[in-house]
Amino acid sequence: MDIKRNGSRPAGKGPEAWFSGTVRVDPLFQVGDPAQLSGGQVTFEPGARTMWHTHPLGQTLIVTTGLGWVQSEGGPIEEIRPGDVVWFPPGEKHWHGATATTAMTHIAITQSLNGKNVDWMEKVSDEQYRE
Repeated sequence: MDIKRNGSRPAGKGPEAWFSGTVRVDPLFQVGDPAQLSGGQVTFEPGARTMWHTHPLGQTLIVTTGLGWVQSEGGPIEEIRPGDVVWFPPGEKHWHGATATTAMTHIAITQSLNGKNVDWMEKVSDEQYRE
């Protein structure tokens, strides 16, 4: 058994290489061999969002507070609310974040494949975000 006490893992500012706007990342867990599973709580201020990205083994989002938007490449922007669970299949190019006027927090869960759990790509442009 391994208990991670509240406050033992410091929160950090979401890196500009991965996010646009103000984002806070609170690490929740990282499980090593054989599972390679990790989870974090991510808080997006209004207008903040991820870059376009993919996950080699997919990603699950569990919305906990606020109002957000998600989009897979070529699809419509979808609104997400507390209690919603979003699944992005492996390799699906997507982004997620807060709406323009409301902050949003979700728990993000991913698995690693060969030591990698995400491939970051280009920024979501303001035009793409406002569609």
